[in-house]
Amino acid sequence: MKLVFAGTPEVAVPALDALIASERHEVAAVVTRPDAPAGRGRRLVASPVAQRAEEAGIEVLKPARPRDEDFLARLREIAPDCCPVVAYGALLPQVALDVPAHGWVNLHFSLLPAWRGAAPVQHAVMAGDEITGASTFLIEQGLDSGPVYGTVTEEVRPTDTSGDLLTRLALAGSGLLVATMDGIEDGSLKAVPQPADGVTLAPKLTVEDAEIDWAEPALRIDRVVRGCTPAPGAWTVFRGERLKIVQAALVADRADLAPGELSPAKNTVCVGSGSHAVELLWVQPQGKKPMRGADWARGVRIAPGERVGSGDVG
Repeated sequence: MKLVFAGTPEVAVPALDALIASERHEVAAVVTRPDAPAGRGRRLVASPVAQRAEEAGIEVLKPARPRDEDFLARLREIAPDCCPVVAYGALLPQVALDVPAHGWVNLHFSLLPAWRGAAPVQHAVMAGDEITGASTFLIEQGLDSGPVYGTVTEEVRPTDTSGDLLTRLALAGSGLLVATMDGIEDGSLKAVPQPADGVTLAPKLTVEDAEIDWAEPALRIDRVVRGCTPAPGAWTVFRGERLKIVQAALVADRADLAPGELSPAKNTVCVGSGSHAVELLWVQPQGKKPMRGADWARGVRIAPGERVGSGDVG
């Protein structure tokens, strides 16, 4: 089939690479979000998908909005058979959805109908899911509600961050997307409506969602840290400034600390929770680089009984 691929961030690149490598399909063009400011200089930088497409000599379309007439006219000129999508980042209007004969097929990083929305991997980790996966489905106007072509499953490991899990799902999902294109082309694959039961939502996480509540059980705190890594980054407050918690570990045999109470030792620093203690393995103070929790604790000289998580950010 002739394809127009839509995607923007790094997580979409493995799927683009897999489609380029496929002998059965031609990636005629790529649709991605416009160049965005990045780095300290805030200069405009092309998306990872745009950079990869340009390296491969593929035409890149960067509409400000997918309903822009210039973009729609070019899409009709290309006349794709299907438009595979991975993390494009903009809502597609019906007028665009109607262009390809086989529609727009999205690779979504959950087992639909679970975790519909912008942050399925983060929510799966934070909810303590043991199994997740990826799904390909036909895009319609509802939120990730279209009929499903296929799925792959992936175990959520006990130490997985959302970044770790998303990296694996991007690779597994790229194979699923190619197989879906193959099945659509030869007529062997038909999309199946999603069940009405089991729908859960995964809205984009805000900075507020990533604040740690030390009164919660340690297991919940561990999931929040892992689910919010690398973005938006779990955090707490220490002496009026934000302290990012990069990596933590459960200390099941210690329950003598009040929620938020710090307990530094020679090579460790622990915090009390609503259950047992949590060790701060890596932290990032405001305006500084990540550092080992014990090194941070030595530098700030924690007073007896001092806590994290109370007070406003200064």
